[in-house]
Amino acid sequence: MTAPFARARRVLVIAASLLMIPVVAAKADGPSIERGEYLARAGNCGSCHTAVGGPTMAGGVAFETPFGKIYSTNITPDPQTGIGNWTEAQFAQALRKGVRPDGTHLYPVFPYTAYTKVTDEDATALFAYLKSMPAVSATPSQNEMSFPFNQRWLMGLWKALFFNEGPYQPVAAQSAEWNRGAYLVEGLGHCSACHSPRNVLGAERSSAAMTGGTYLDRVPSGEVRPWSAPNLTSSSTGLGEWSVEDIAAYLKKGRNAHVSVSGPMNEVIMNSTQHLTDEDVRAMSVYLKSVPANDGDVTQPASGSLMSEGSLVYDVHCGTCHLPTGEGSADTGTALARVSPLVQANDPASLINIILYGPPLPEPELPAKWKRMEPFADKLTDEEIAQVASFVRGSWNNKAGAVTAEQVAKQR
Repeated sequence: MTAPFARARRVLVIAASLLMIPVVAAKADGPSIERGEYLARAGNCGSCHTAVGGPTMAGGVAFETPFGKIYSTNITPDPQTGIGNWTEAQFAQALRKGVRPDGTHLYPVFPYTAYTKVTDEDATALFAYLKSMPAVSATPSQNEMSFPFNQRWLMGLWKALFFNEGPYQPVAAQSAEWNRGAYLVEGLGHCSACHSPRNVLGAERSSAAMTGGTYLDRVPSGEVRPWSAPNLTSSSTGLGEWSVEDIAAYLKKGRNAHVSVSGPMNEVIMNSTQHLTDEDVRAMSVYLKSVPANDGDVTQPASGSLMSEGSLVYDVHCGTCHLPTGEGSADTGTALARVSPLVQANDPASLINIILYGPPLPEPELPAKWKRMEPFADKLTDEEIAQVASFVRGSWNNKAGAVTAEQVAKQR
């Protein structure tokens, strides 16, 4: 820009600010918007900001937390109810610092603890994409938070204790592929938000990162129940038995030779990872496979008598599809022996949910590979489900702890 035009631009900006006239920013080009759409997929923005049957990115998705119910916001470019009046700097501040344009703190159900790692270039592209979308006038419901959790200023104290701000810093000793995977997993993918346990104040426990977490979501009956995300470290109870190719197939196709996706992970794969390039999915898989083994909060194994009782229930109700060996078969049932992180999760909530309600499958469903598992809520008592779950979690070199009838009752 030449000096005369630069001076003219400054005069225009000053005059517009005095007259309260907005200056229209240069329109983002097509490649930037396309790049931003891809990044929105990588961050799975649609799953959290699009209510069932509602307009895309208009918010209103309810998140159940131990501290109350929080509704996702409208991130379409509507000027009154969305981000239409936000500047790029304000958008970057929300991603990086968890702060709204008015200076108030965002709750970390919006995973700025991970999004803080996003680069300037990616933040710019993501903002360009969101601003290019159709504006939707939609005001989500008010959060339902009890005192003192409805006091946003307290989040400033929480951040001082638990929030590490700053973009991702590549590790020089690792390959470009590994660093790309780390950036996606730790940043936009925010995998640790579900796959890490949290302390009493809702912060991820760094010492047990990626060893599995627990969160609230709906079961097929429509009620909200705990779900457990499995261990993603290279522990034998996590991804230790999976190859890079196994991880990549699961993220890209929703299944591999061992398991098929079900439950809350459906949205992650169907709305996010299946749309990523093969190169990015492999990079994520390379990084995940490298995460050091950490067993996390291991619970006590089942007693001999509990294993015997569970073996009888398994033989009657499970062995036909999953086989007496727990290895499953190509067309009847997934493997339960050694290779299922869900089966061996420290918290058995997801396994119990699947036994009770059957595995919630993605919509549209993937082409059938295994026989669909039936629900057992009306066939087995809490004690019987606890017995068979304990047997499965402790057999065939599985190393997970016992399940109690009380845990089953909580999920029922």
